[in-house]
Amino acid sequence: MERKKILVVDDTEWNRDLIVQLLEDEYTVLQAVDGEDGVRVTEQEKPDLILMDLGMPVMDGWEATRKIKANDALKHIPIIAVTSHAMVGDEIDARKAGCDDYLAKPVDDEELLRKIHKFLP
Repeated sequence: MERKKILVVDDTEWNRDLIVQLLEDEYTVLQAVDGEDGVRVTEQEKPDLILMDLGMPVMDGWEATRKIKANDALKHIPIIAVTSHAMVGDEIDARKAGCDDYLAKPVDDEELLRKIHKFLP
């Protein structure tokens, strides 16, 4: 069976590394360093799921999510916001931008896996 592809979009290498270590046994993990890179990798690789940081330079995760969800060929890909934007209203804003789910940092491994399995059973 072909492994599902998960794209991790985060400008902090340390955050990407932690998620890669958690997921690499079960999934093919792709990485992008900012929103612009994330949109490009999504267009090229068509991942099965995206873990999107919201606060990044160049293009933030809000804008990257909107661009991906505006593309008919990509809009079906579930996007989970993984972010330190954990203020009241941020989850609502993330969902309005097109995120399918939301997880606050620091990431709880069990919770992250539960959310991923919801989209990739």
